[in-house]
Amino acid sequence: QVQLVESGGGLVQAGGSLRLSCAASGNIFSTNAMGWYRQASGNQRELVAAITSGRTTNYADSVKGRFTISRDNSKNTVYLQMNSLKPEDTAVYYCNADVTNSYFTRGNYWGQGTQVTVSA
Repeated sequence: QVQLVESGGGLVQAGGSLRLSCAASGNIFSTNAMGWYRQASGNQRELVAAITSGRTTNYADSVKGRFTISRDNSKNTVYLQMNSLKPEDTAVYYCNADVTNSYFTRGNYWGQGTQVTVSA
């Protein structure tokens, strides 16, 4: 089994910054693609940013230029640096990871979610 533990969410004023972290643990040989999704109240869950093991990145248009995804492969950890936050960024943010275990079996896992609230 693999667990994803998220941290860094909270309440911040518009224009402020937060840094989210997600550490994968358990039976992990390697982490493959990792990403951050978010779900605002009443909305569908959407991809915010993703990063491959080779550090190729993708971003939602709404966060380009403001958010930066990065990873530390030695720690099986992915980060999301969020700058110039807007009230529209308010959502529960979920970490996702594609993991290969010690038996070379791939699986997809989700974190528990962390609340990000941006006040006007």
